[in-house]
Amino acid sequence: MTFPTFLTILRMFLSVIFMIFALLPNGWAKITALVIFILAAITDKIDGHLARKNKQVTDLGAFLDPLADKMLVDLAFLVLVYQNIIPVWVFAIILVRDLAVDGMRMNAAKKRATVSASFLGKLKTTFQMIALTIIMLNTIVDQQALAILGNIVLYIALFLTVYSGADYLIKGYRKFIK
Repeated sequence: MTFPTFLTILRMFLSVIFMIFALLPNGWAKITALVIFILAAITDKIDGHLARKNKQVTDLGAFLDPLADKMLVDLAFLVLVYQNIIPVWVFAIILVRDLAVDGMRMNAAKKRATVSASFLGKLKTTFQMIALTIIMLNTIVDQQALAILGNIVLYIALFLTVYSGADYLIKGYRKFIK
C-alpha cells in the first residue's frame, strides 16, 4: 500500500469520525468536527499530489480517491440536511449525481477500465469542501456575511456538480457504453 492510498483510506475513516462529532450538540464537538473535516479535506489535496510526484498512482488509489471524497462530502451534507442548515433538494441533486457517476465508473470497471477524476470533478469537490467549511464555520460563529458567502459558494458547487456530472456521463457513454 502506498502512502497516498493510506491517506485516502484515512480520509474515509476521518469522514465517519467527523460525522460522529458533527452530530453531537456541544459547541466543542462542532469545532472538533470542523477541524476533522478540514484535515480530511487537506488529505485529498496531499494524496493526489504525492501519488503523481512520487509516481505512485495506482488503480486502487484512482478508484478509492473519488469514493473517499464523496464519503466525506456526502456525510457532511447529510449532517447539515439533518440539522436543517442545507435544503434537502441540494443534497438530493448532489447524491443523484454521485450515484450516476459511480454507476458509470462501475460499468467501466466491469470492462477493466478506470475512470479518473476530471478537472471539473476536482473543481466541484473543491467548491463543495469550501462551501461546507464555510457553512460549518458559520454554525459556530453565526455571522450573516459567512451565511451569505457559504450560500454563494454552495450554489456554485451545485452548478459544478450538475455540469461535471453531465460531462462524466457523456464521456462515459461515448467511451464505455457505445
